Order: sequence, then structure tokens, then C-alpha cells
Amino acid sequence: MSHEQPLRTYPHVRVDGDATERGREYGRQARARIEKSINAYRDVFNYYAGWDWSTVREFAAGFEAPIKAFGAKYLEELHAIAEGAGVDALDIVAINVRTEIMYSAKARDAARSLPGECSAFALIPAPGSSEPMVLGENWDWLTFAFDTLVVLEATQDTGPAYVTVVEAGLLAKMGMNSAGLGLATNALASGRDVGKPGVPYHVMLRAILDCERVSEAFALIQGAHRSSSANYLVAHRDGSALDIEATPGDFSRAHLHEAKDNVLLHTNHFLSPTFDDVDVSLWAMPDSPVRLARLRAGLSNDKPTVARVRELLRDHANYPFSICCHPNPTDDPIDQGATIASVLMNLENDTMWLADGLPCAMPYRELNFQELFEGSR
Repeated sequence: MSHEQPLRTYPHVRVDGDATERGREYGRQARARIEKSINAYRDVFNYYAGWDWSTVREFAAGFEAPIKAFGAKYLEELHAIAEGAGVDALDIVAINVRTEIMYSAKARDAARSLPGECSAFALIPAPGSSEPMVLGENWDWLTFAFDTLVVLEATQDTGPAYVTVVEAGLLAKMGMNSAGLGLATNALASGRDVGKPGVPYHVMLRAILDCERVSEAFALIQGAHRSSSANYLVAHRDGSALDIEATPGDFSRAHLHEAKDNVLLHTNHFLSPTFDDVDVSLWAMPDSPVRLARLRAGLSNDKPTVARVRELLRDHANYPFSICCHPNPTDDPIDQGATIASVLMNLENDTMWLADGLPCAMPYRELNFQELFEGSR
């Protein structure tokens, strides 16, 4: 089963310098797609939360102080993106807190369900093995994002260079950096997600890509007062990996999900035995346990390989809400979701395979970032 799609290639945005220089150039290069992101979220936020744009901007303003306290350079980067794109700074902050708006209690009261976000994996090499660390995910999101995604390649004046596949105007999503660290992620929703200002999900993702070790990323997640639930699958080319389920709050609200047979799998609900809150994810994204079961079944009897995982990422069980997610024609167009990108990363040789849309319909591009990363090592 496949879905006809026009062949597309998400544009690459390459930036360097300090936070202001990088942000300004990101905004300039991705200006048209950033404008599409903002315009799309005007409608999306109204649909999911019932908020007009002035309410959204007022809500977003409450996150500026927590972001600055967490890392001033991330707020500088957001403001510089706005400057480069020729839009108001709060418009950029607003789309970077889209998770906090859409997954908050107010949004859940206004909508029957929420779009799923991602089926993620990591293949962990055994100690002494010559196998590489490989991780990745299918990223499922609203279909307007086919027209807003970019591949952001950044070289920093201080800190590792990084690559992230991301909605234009947002700081980061999944990606990897020159220190050998890689990141995959899943949206989650708990009873603690009420939209209280703190460190937003997408700012946390950006900060993780500044880390050089898995333990550093874990400490960062625990040390931040997070504003929303999320799963962070963090791995390193040295063989270390952690899957961290976090809800709003401090270090006491970070839970670990263990690997089985050197494989980490995660979709959009809580798995850690120490999770002690209400798992709203299962109500909001009921396809999540089905996708997880398919991933487990697909990797239970064979030695996991990149080829096998790539085949699984095209799986259509429970269609259209499958691992390879397709738009549901009975949904309102604004509510239709799909796999907007499929990403696999080999952290040993700095290689990413990217399908620019549905992996059943789009070829995987092989992208190597050794040249980008070399100057930052």
C-alpha cells in the first residue's frame, strides 16, 4: 500500500556563527517557509485550543523569561530568527511553544484527540561490537508541514555543530551533532500538562543538541523546569543510550525506559515502570500502542539491521494510523496527519538517511555530515 505524493526534497539551511548570527541567517534563508509555519499555526491553534493569535502571542510571551533563565542564547536565537524572517519575535516564540499550546489541558478540552508524533528506535551495539549506533524515527505531524520542513545545518562559534530536521522557524527536532550524540523524540501528554510556562519542548530539544555525552543530556533534562511532557531518546556513537520520559516539573519527573535486547523502541505513550501520573497520551493518541506492538513484533526474531528497520518504518498495519502514517480522508483537513519525514542516523560515520515525506512513497536520501562536523571536533 502506498500513497501518491509529489517527489520533494526538503531545503537545506546552512548557518554559522553565534546565536544571533545563526538565527538571523536561518530566518533569512527559510523566510518563506517560516511565514507558512506561522500562518498554518494561526489556524491550528484556533482549531485545537480555540485561541486567536493575540491570545497565542500573550501566552507565548510568558515563556520568554523561563527560556532566558535556562539559556539566554536560545532566546537570542529565537529573536534573531524573527529578525531574519521579518516577523515579530513573539510569532517565532509562539510556534516554538506549539506543543505547550496544543497539548495543554485547555487544548484537550477543546479537541477530541491530538495528532500523533513519532515512532522512534535505537539499535545499541554491544560492548566490544564493531556495529554502529543507529537511531531514528518516523515523524508524524499535520500535513501542512510537508511545506514547512527544512534540514538545518549549524556550525556554532562555541559548542558542537549539529543537524536537525525541523519545522521552519522552530529551533530543533530530531538530529545529531559533531560530538557523536544523536536525538530522537516523541510527544507525550500527562495530567501535569497544563500549559504552565517553563522550558518549552522544542527549546529542550535544541539544548540537547549542544550536549557532548548522554549523561550530560540526562542531567540537562533533569535540571530544567520543563513545561511539557516528552520522550527523549538520546544516544552516542560510543554505545551509550538512554530513553527518558519526562513530564512537567523537575528531576523527580524524569523516568527511564530500559532497552530490551539492545533495542530501544518508543511511540507516544509512557512505558517507564516509575511513571506515576495519568497517561493522557493513550486517550489523545490511541494508535500509539499499536505502532509500538508492530515495532516490537518486527524486531523480535531477527538481528536488527538498518534495512529491517527501514522496512518497518514503511509498515501499514492499522492504516491510516500506522507506523507509516497517512492522512485520514474522513478527518477535517486541518486535523489530518501523516509521516512528514523518516530519519535514520548512523552516529559512527555521521550519516543520515532522510525520506522527505511518507517512507513508502519517498526514497531515502543519504546525507553525510563529516565535512560539516570536522571543524567542530
